Amino acid sequence: MKRKSAILDLFKKHEEKVRKIATEHHTEDIENAGCPNSPSPIHSDTEIEEATPSLPSPQQPSAHVFSGDPAKRTPISEYDFNDQDSVRRRYIAKTACRPYGHAFEVRKIYGKNRHFSFVWFEKYSWLEYSVSKEAAYCFVCYLFKEKTNGGPRGDAFVKNGWRNWNKPDALDKHVGGIGSIHNQAQEKYNSFVTPQMAIDNIIVRVSKEDMRLYKARLTYSLRCLRFLLNQGLAFRGHDESEESSNRGNFLELLKWLAENDEEVDKIVLHNAPGNCILTSPTIQKQIIQCCAVLTTKQIIEDLGDEHYAILADESSDASHKEQLAICIRYVDKVGKGCERFFGVVHVANTTSLSLKAAIESLLIDHHLSLTQIRGQGYDGASNMKGEIKGLKTLIMNESPSAYYIHCFAHQLQLVLIAVAKGNEPCKWFFHHVSYLLNIVGVSCKSHDMLRDVRAQKVLEALEMGEIESGSGLNQEMGLPRPGDTRWGSHFRTILHIVTMYPTILEVLDAIGKDPSQRGEWTRIRAVTFALESYDFVFNLHVMLVILGHTNELSQSLQKRDQDIVNAMALVSLAKNKMRHMRSHGWEEFLAKVTLFCNKHGIQVPTPEDSYVPHGRSPRYYEVQTNDDRYRREVYLGILDQIIQELDNRFDEVNMELLICMSALNPANSFASYDALKVMKLAEFYPQDISSIDLVRLEFQLATFIDDMRQDARFRSVHTIGELSVMLVCTNKHVLYDLVYMLIKLVLILPVATASVERVFSTMNLVKNKLRNSMSDDLLNDCLVTFIERDVFLKVSEDDIVEAFMAKERRRVT
Repeated sequence: MKRKSAILDLFKKHEEKVRKIATEHHTEDIENAGCPNSPSPIHSDTEIEEATPSLPSPQQPSAHVFSGDPAKRTPISEYDFNDQDSVRRRYIAKTACRPYGHAFEVRKIYGKNRHFSFVWFEKYSWLEYSVSKEAAYCFVCYLFKEKTNGGPRGDAFVKNGWRNWNKPDALDKHVGGIGSIHNQAQEKYNSFVTPQMAIDNIIVRVSKEDMRLYKARLTYSLRCLRFLLNQGLAFRGHDESEESSNRGNFLELLKWLAENDEEVDKIVLHNAPGNCILTSPTIQKQIIQCCAVLTTKQIIEDLGDEHYAILADESSDASHKEQLAICIRYVDKVGKGCERFFGVVHVANTTSLSLKAAIESLLIDHHLSLTQIRGQGYDGASNMKGEIKGLKTLIMNESPSAYYIHCFAHQLQLVLIAVAKGNEPCKWFFHHVSYLLNIVGVSCKSHDMLRDVRAQKVLEALEMGEIESGSGLNQEMGLPRPGDTRWGSHFRTILHIVTMYPTILEVLDAIGKDPSQRGEWTRIRAVTFALESYDFVFNLHVMLVILGHTNELSQSLQKRDQDIVNAMALVSLAKNKMRHMRSHGWEEFLAKVTLFCNKHGIQVPTPEDSYVPHGRSPRYYEVQTNDDRYRREVYLGILDQIIQELDNRFDEVNMELLICMSALNPANSFASYDALKVMKLAEFYPQDISSIDLVRLEFQLATFIDDMRQDARFRSVHTIGELSVMLVCTNKHVLYDLVYMLIKLVLILPVATASVERVFSTMNLVKNKLRNSMSDDLLNDCLVTFIERDVFLKVSEDDIVEAFMAKERRRVT
């Protein structure tokens, strides 16, 4: 492992060196922009777009044009001759595909297991690897090779890939002698990234002042775009002409800077060369792309060669295009589990094969592979969790240890839906809540009445001393419509109905007497009649108690740093609370309902009397007492169904894998520690912990648990996440490397897909009805920089400028 890390460090240094050389090359291009013998045409703001290689039809994904996988690339010769240099620059900026964390395929060759060795990456700088074909390729030959080298076999490193792992000498043979085809391509590659200065180029040079002004214009454009990206705002305006009073956020912000800064006014808008203002839409998109690429690069560097989990979900955007959002979950350098947005990809359909192809393409573009995945988090759709052809099964075929966890937050919502649909009293109650929201929530006039009556009652209560005033108290309330996928939204709606119960009745009464609402009188009065019944109030309090006691679980599942072991403990606490309410909570609950009814003048039925359904025919109800109806059928019936659904929906908590994970819980001085369960947990990851490591782990665990219980620094640790951070802080993650690896694998497993759902909420802000024509690439770039703004803020201006300069040949004057 140490040798692998050292090799990876060398590999990264080599990549940085190539990028630096490429950037210097493009800086020299700018300085020589005016030379008559410049080897390639010079482009202005408006000419840059024309220099972009011709793209395929919109039906083809852009990833197939500049694919990170060498087996899927379009040959350089198939591009237009004038575009080939631009394509080469893009691939050089992308760097060779080297998925160093990939589990390379093992094949039997002459009876022996053989596979690609990552050590070859260190020895051969031109070597790259295709995950899709499990074959090696030559990066420089792809870019600059012009003819075959001894027929089809000599072309293996460009077209079909090399897979003869038992013959590593083939790598040296491919390099060949001084005049070999490969060395000719290598010489062209070196000349391309470090061109020799011609005499004519040296004579005619752009002045340092022109160069300074160019970079200043670029910097101010970048700063304006960074501000707009951080705020998720639009860049362009409907009319950007000089005569327009509003030229869009970007140009108006640049204009405002010029009005308040003389330097900006002198060099950006008025005195800049007409063909090099650096404000065109094409330039804006290129700068934004550089910002997004460097932001994602920082996330990849933070991930390193560690394993990770993926969270994915699909949703349509403002232009009705199906978008697949992908987040990754990993343990960072300080031992903290974190979730990061990775990208959004447009998919033509939502079949499992299409989703897998989209995910794999995005990962390969960032030198990651499916074999590094150690966890999957999706919703419960059949195309996601199907046992035969579901996405989770397709990925587990590539990485058997990529265990799937059904989103806990989604399961919690399914519990409520199942109870609401399967329990007659609960179904009746939610129907009337829906009618109430349709009456009060749709009309602005009704909302105003609700706020006015609420404010008047608060003033009266303050005057009588029933409530206190203060910061954050007595806030304005409404009746929010609950979301279909949010447990907490239902709790908020129920809580507001309880809090504003007399206000709601007063508003309904006023609407029911309003002549303008004559057509709705029947429905309004029916809802009012239901709200004043004991049946409604009883069900209201039942759902308030159930939703209230599980609200903490719902809120905790929305956290990015939540770990699976702690989430399992919270689910168990919720179940125990429901069981305690069933066994010992009836008297306390009935007292609260009775107090509420007495306060608002609602008649409380006698328990021994026969039950009479409110506003419904008794023929559909069995003869029973009020006690049987409200206690046995409603209270206990709903609780029993909630408990049953929690057991059924959260079946993962009964999985042996998660049971074994709980043995590492550090709470109460590792009270639940069990060495046998930890050893069993290690067996779930044979790709990461070998049979030899299992023997070493057994001895390491004995020392680990004694050390943890004796070290005072670990006594305040209560969760797996805190344990991981403390191990890194005390540098004991190196001493107990196998235990720390298991802890990381536990933290990697996702709990909920809240991060992905937040992406869709953000997507509705970034790509709204006024910006519904933005391209998929621009949407992805805007989302990456906006969602991961904390990472984006760490990206320096100089790095963005260098990345921008390396994209194309630029013009200064």
